[in-house]
Amino acid sequence: MEPAYFVIAILGCADGGSSCTPVTTLQARYATEAQCVASAGAALIENSDFDYPTLVAQCRAEVPKSADAQE
Repeated sequence: MEPAYFVIAILGCADGGSSCTPVTTLQARYATEAQCVASAGAALIENSDFDYPTLVAQCRAEVPKSADAQE
């Protein structure tokens, strides 16, 4: 299994945060969850143009797809 990295997902919430929908996942990759969390606030400010009453940034672990899986 390949090592994971972290990405920031921006979620749009219609009801104060209990029911949220992913609206975008940023391309930046972070080696650690701490690096991702440290960048999440700025990423949310830079990506605040979605039409939802509430937006949240969430760090998610991703596992790179192997060359075989991409074909």
